[in-house]
Amino acid sequence: MLNLIRKDIALQKNTLLILLPALFLALLIDRSIIWVGVLFCFAIIMQSFALDEKPTTNLLMNSLPYTRKEIVSAKYIGAFVFTFIILSTIVISNLIIHREVTQLDHLLFIAGVIVLFVSFAFPFSYLLKSQYLMIACGVLFVLYIVLVNKFVLDLNDRLREVVQKILSFDSSLLYAGGILAALLLYIFSWMLSVRIYSKKVF
Repeated sequence: MLNLIRKDIALQKNTLLILLPALFLALLIDRSIIWVGVLFCFAIIMQSFALDEKPTTNLLMNSLPYTRKEIVSAKYIGAFVFTFIILSTIVISNLIIHREVTQLDHLLFIAGVIVLFVSFAFPFSYLLKSQYLMIACGVLFVLYIVLVNKFVLDLNDRLREVVQKILSFDSSLLYAGGILAALLLYIFSWMLSVRIYSKKVF
């Protein structure tokens, strides 16, 4: 399974060479760490997933000495690895640009959002295809833009307030509960994805 994770990282090498400098530039122009972190994690994780959806790739993967459980598990572990790479780049970039240490709660919030996203995105993508998820995300984004510009003009400010309230919680017990809930959801999502992928015919 370790070789499957290495394969994903190797295939994303060129993408990372583009995304990581772009991430540095985004932080250089003082974009929100949370927004940038979530966006870049989302991009690299789904790009990695989409590469394995080609029929030829699926046939090749299933002809190798790996179980379908191992193939799915590698994707879930790979999502953690890519998230770690993005978060590490954010921490290093923040030190270089602003001479400050990135707040731990910001990093945990980004990781939490990505865990939630992957927990829903992977089973959906294994059941259908990630391209349908991307279409759905595109439609939701257009609806969001319309909503912000026509109906709820202060929606962005409201969302920022919600995020700030979450980040302002000063309770280790609350954070521990949130991390535990996210991990349980991740494990349930992994089990569901294994079940869905095991029944697919290539």
